[in-house]
Amino acid sequence: MSTWFDRPTRPRIVPTVVIILGVALFGLIALTPAPAILTMGFQAHKTTTTLQSSATATSTQTTAQTITGQTTTGNGGPSGPHYDLNIHGIVQGGSASTSSNGHDIFVPLQGKCPIILSPGSFQVLDANCLDGSAALQLPNPVASTTTTTITTTYSVWVRALAKPGGSSSTTTCATDLTGALVCSTAQFVTVETRSNGKSVFSNVSSNLLFVSQCINGQLTRTSLFSSTLQNYFWSYDNNGLKLLQLRFYQLPTTVAASGTAC
Repeated sequence: MSTWFDRPTRPRIVPTVVIILGVALFGLIALTPAPAILTMGFQAHKTTTTLQSSATATSTQTTAQTITGQTTTGNGGPSGPHYDLNIHGIVQGGSASTSSNGHDIFVPLQGKCPIILSPGSFQVLDANCLDGSAALQLPNPVASTTTTTITTTYSVWVRALAKPGGSSSTTTCATDLTGALVCSTAQFVTVETRSNGKSVFSNVSSNLLFVSQCINGQLTRTSLFSSTLQNYFWSYDNNGLKLLQLRFYQLPTTVAASGTAC
């Protein structure tokens, strides 16, 4: 045994032994199974993926609930805070109620009546249109404008109520800076009482919050209280409709801007 460690031989033997031990150790490590390490890495990745999927599902669910919550009422309108306005058709010789609580306007059962519009918080300023005109105050409707769209700060929904048989149409009008009358020609609201079943709301924001005209295939749209026009009003033309209900919701509506094709 001592001959293995004689001085002349030792320098060659020791490196050989080190190499052999190193090879053996490497082989031992290589033969050690690594499923645990691989499994841990996969589980970590899988856990991350599951959390991301859950977050996406939660986001999708929240969005769906928000959209559903705006349209789940049985009358077809959104749910949420709103201002009610009732336009009552009154037979000739009738009178407007003196106890209107800021939510009622009285118009002839037959014929036209201008409802003067002015900016401010929602409020009926003059409820009696039987003597010539009524007046309504409502906020500036525009929130933002791009080259192709206009987004409103609130939305207008309407439905016809009372007994079947009547209808009405409402056109948004104003005067230009020379005093000439300008009325919507491309868009106006016409409603009829139901023949049967439930009366449902329709979104008419693009009709009642803008003066809209289609000129040579191009849309010209001016929002209420824009400085380019003045003296805004709704021309209400009644043909026997006893009750038109309007609701102003705190929900935006996006419509096409001026310059788009019509």
